Amino acid sequence: MTDDTSRNDPADEVPDDAPTNEAPNDAPIDETPDDVPRYGPNRQQAVYSRGMLEDEPPEFPVSYEDLVERAREELSEEAFAYVVGGAGSESTVRANDRAFETWQIVPRMLRDVSDRDLSVDLFGTEYPAPVLLAPIGVQEILHEEAELAVARAAREFGIPMVLSSVSSYTFEDVADELGDSPGWFQLYWSADRDVAASFLERAEDAGYEAVVVTLDTPKMGWRERDIELGYLPFLETQGLQNYFADPAFRARLEADPEDDPVSAIRSWKECFGDASLTWEDLDWLDEQTDLPIVLKGVLHPDDAREAVDRGVDGLIVSNHGGRQVDGAIPALDALPDVVDAVDDTTAADEEFPVLFDSGIRRGSDVFRAVALGADAVLLGRPYALGLGIGGEDGVRAVLENLLADVDLTVGLSGCASIDDVDRSNLWRAER
Repeated sequence: MTDDTSRNDPADEVPDDAPTNEAPNDAPIDETPDDVPRYGPNRQQAVYSRGMLEDEPPEFPVSYEDLVERAREELSEEAFAYVVGGAGSESTVRANDRAFETWQIVPRMLRDVSDRDLSVDLFGTEYPAPVLLAPIGVQEILHEEAELAVARAAREFGIPMVLSSVSSYTFEDVADELGDSPGWFQLYWSADRDVAASFLERAEDAGYEAVVVTLDTPKMGWRERDIELGYLPFLETQGLQNYFADPAFRARLEADPEDDPVSAIRSWKECFGDASLTWEDLDWLDEQTDLPIVLKGVLHPDDAREAVDRGVDGLIVSNHGGRQVDGAIPALDALPDVVDAVDDTTAADEEFPVLFDSGIRRGSDVFRAVALGADAVLLGRPYALGLGIGGEDGVRAVLENLLADVDLTVGLSGCASIDDVDRSNLWRAER
């Protein structure tokens, strides 16, 4: 819904200090400086050197499974359930994981992969890797610095952070932490149009580069772990800072939320989400912002075609990490058909990014999603667990490990560039 030429600023480029996958020529094997990017061999070198020469193994878990177990020990029962839980029996969460095992990588040999390029272009801006940080709300239940800590870690790598509407710090506060690093904003489309419009205006004024509209949450799914604990953090005003700071939301209230939080929470419940929305409402959304509009939650190819026809700027194939519909199709299974539908509907020279979310745990997952047509992926639960375990340092460690894993997987599969990764790199196994 925007003109790409209006977004293509020559100044939009990867920061000079963004990570690369090459080690400095003069870095001794046991003295890799702390500020050297930890892609691929660099990350391995740093970990092995500190482990063997200094007897300092990694402070934070490396595998996703170990992240989960450490978080189980350190987080409150409620916070842990909120992050790792899903809808109903959590069959969709498990199906997301199994879907990746269906697609197996076929490495190719004797190809020059000494230099590897992971960079991608989205809406006229080049990013250093095909990874964004997914919008995760209420991060204060994981760590007191919440999104501020995540923003600082993301800034170090030039990785875009997608800020949730239900964040623990405001658009403006998080944007200050991001500085010149890229940020996108995720909109939960409020039933109060004044609030929705105000959110979009504030996000644009704060410098966010795109708006991600989550379609699959007009209401929250039936999440058995949270139900059994009787826990919804919003009822303790957590994750509501964007609303409480918003002039349109405050205009709904008879008293300031600081003076009457109970009434403010009640008003938030009344306006969160809008189950009456239809495709026709996208016209209103387009009128409110000049930012690229990306629809998140698309799983059916017909919805993808409709989105293209309606003039939006991109899609995110996602089932909300299995948190909304128990038994929903795995997002990875939906990805190829959505990509094909977009390709069939757009012009050959038209750029229409399709991103992927739901189930990214390792570099091989990123590789497989890109091979199936995703332009980039959104990482969610792993970095949230890292935040809960170690704040900014925990998020940084998760990103270091993931980007190193992506870099190595791309190279060891015979690809010198992320642009070389396609469906020919995969073989589909029988389930």
